[in-house]
Amino acid sequence: MPQERGPLLFILATLMIDAIGIGIVFPIMPDLMARVGAGDLAQGSIWAGVLMAAYAGAQFLFAPVVGSLSDAFGRRPVLLLALALLAVDYVIMALAGSLWLLIAGRTLAGLAGATYITATAYIADISAPGERAARFGLIGAAFGIGFVIGPALGGIAATWHITAPFWLAAGLSALNFVFGVFVLPESLKRENRRPFGARDLNAFRTIVAAFRVPGLAIPLICIAVFEFANMVYPTLWAFWGRETFGWSTLVIGLTLSAYGVLIAIVQAGVMPFAVARLGEARLAVWGLVLGVVSLVGFGFADAIWMVALLLPLAALTDLVPPTLTAMSANTVEENRQGMVQGVIASLSSLAAVLAPLVFTPLFGVFISDEAGLYLPGAPFLFSALLVALILPLAIRIRRAQRPHMPLG
Repeated sequence: MPQERGPLLFILATLMIDAIGIGIVFPIMPDLMARVGAGDLAQGSIWAGVLMAAYAGAQFLFAPVVGSLSDAFGRRPVLLLALALLAVDYVIMALAGSLWLLIAGRTLAGLAGATYITATAYIADISAPGERAARFGLIGAAFGIGFVIGPALGGIAATWHITAPFWLAAGLSALNFVFGVFVLPESLKRENRRPFGARDLNAFRTIVAAFRVPGLAIPLICIAVFEFANMVYPTLWAFWGRETFGWSTLVIGLTLSAYGVLIAIVQAGVMPFAVARLGEARLAVWGLVLGVVSLVGFGFADAIWMVALLLPLAALTDLVPPTLTAMSANTVEENRQGMVQGVIASLSSLAAVLAPLVFTPLFGVFISDEAGLYLPGAPFLFSALLVALILPLAIRIRRAQRPHMPLG
């Protein structure tokens, strides 16, 4: 609809710039850990995992709260506040000279991680139920474009100074905040808002309540496990690439950018066609199958040509989260979209807390001199096993929805 086009474009631009700010940091992680004295590559990967876990832990605790706040007070003020806090966070990261200040900065960023939650609820507000899967796919496309630009900027800017990527991210976040002040209208009508109470402050209570909604528990379980397994890519890509292939910061950034291009193509080009042809549940099953194949491939990859072949498959697995998110959104009423999106983000954040704490030590063990087997790709193989374990649940969803599936 014409009146929705402007807000939709702004939300997608917001998510793209947010992804730039996140992706701009990934290529410099090994050098950043060395700068603050975090140790060798194996030890540095573990501290980088702690840094990611601090961000995700704060987001886990606050995601349902932020979602519920947006249900009570509207999407616009919550979204703008999150953008302002992100700009402050990147300034802190740029000025940080110690590991602990970096951790404090990432914790603040996790608190401000409402950008994705509120933006997703915003899109749910302005979209009909049948449009949500495709529009949630656009969210993935926006992130994909951001990850095209972000890692490349990070790799290039780091050649100027190790802190330059943080200053770029801070500037982009600040400009986006100003842009939002002028162009973003409120999407949640007052009659659709619900009171904010003390129970909304308890992340665990909100998650338990969401799991009790009929038909919501299985998609939420699949989302949580898949997000945990998929965290192996952002957690270890820079360290795995340097250990396996000796990649420089620039090469790491360019490979991440190539992955972002593929995600954008998949989410914007493949997603609408695939949903119409296969339906959400069947598409989720095929996405998980491709996820197992790509993760096993990366587990044993030892040549650049293997990476080039596997990246498109890995990008196709990103069809899974928007399909599961759409199925979750379609099970609740309008005044609980923020709550559901907050719970989904919180589960993803919990996965992001735990995954770095599991994957980075596993990586360190299998590249150490004491390891009986040298296998830098071991965390990818472990992730493949987890994705395979949720395939029966996804098949169960497909069978339950089979009468409603399009012919294909």
